[in-house]
Amino acid sequence: MLNNPCAAHRGFSGVAPENTLAAIRLAMNLPDVDWIEIDVQLSRDGVPVLIHDFTLGRTTDGRGAVRERTLAELKRLDAGRWKSMRFAGERIPTLAEVLDEVRGRLKVNIELKTTAQTYHGLAAAAAEAVQARGMEDEVRFTSFEPAALLEARDAAPDIRRGLIIDSRPADLERRLELGGCTLLSIAHGKVDREFVRRQIERGVDVMVWTVDPIRRMRELGSMHPQLMLCTNRPDRWMLAKRLPAVRERSAWRRWMRF
Repeated sequence: MLNNPCAAHRGFSGVAPENTLAAIRLAMNLPDVDWIEIDVQLSRDGVPVLIHDFTLGRTTDGRGAVRERTLAELKRLDAGRWKSMRFAGERIPTLAEVLDEVRGRLKVNIELKTTAQTYHGLAAAAAEAVQARGMEDEVRFTSFEPAALLEARDAAPDIRRGLIIDSRPADLERRLELGGCTLLSIAHGKVDREFVRRQIERGVDVMVWTVDPIRRMRELGSMHPQLMLCTNRPDRWMLAKRLPAVRERSAWRRWMRF
């Protein structure tokens, strides 16, 4: 039976526009979804905002680099119409707005979207927003960028940190130790049962991304009950949890196509 924890990737992004309050509220209303994963960058005037790409064109009606726009300019953009007219008028939220929305209801995996050259001060600004709300125990900082994790460690040593990676390098354990990381966020195609077991026994939580097919959710869930599944479709994760109780073969065939 699938009992693994679930993180809604950029909110319920399979249905609503990613990294918006609409997507986060939909995820928050699903039973048993305890985590969301979001992406944070800085506006030109230093405010942490939710958006994945370094440029605006894919998920808003704007153009150019995120870091070249002030918060006021970013707030004028439509961040929902690209997904569906139903979400026209959704705005880019600030991290503060999201934390106020989910405090006490969802835990938050905050990916610090940066490179070594892009956003100095991102981790510190994000940490300030978390600390102002007393949410240190409800948040994790993750990043591909080691420098961002070190900045997060210095700014908020009590907030747990995680390394994001899409491979299994020979020096993985060293990388985790250097960042003081107790979480590994890794592409789901790069794990197997033994790898997951070994990391968890070392005290490292493991989250795999981004898993949308029900069949793959069940395969991964069987590797270890503590393996966290990050998905655009938390509704499918909820369905996958019910599958052992299903007796009708026609229902199995219908669901297992996903």
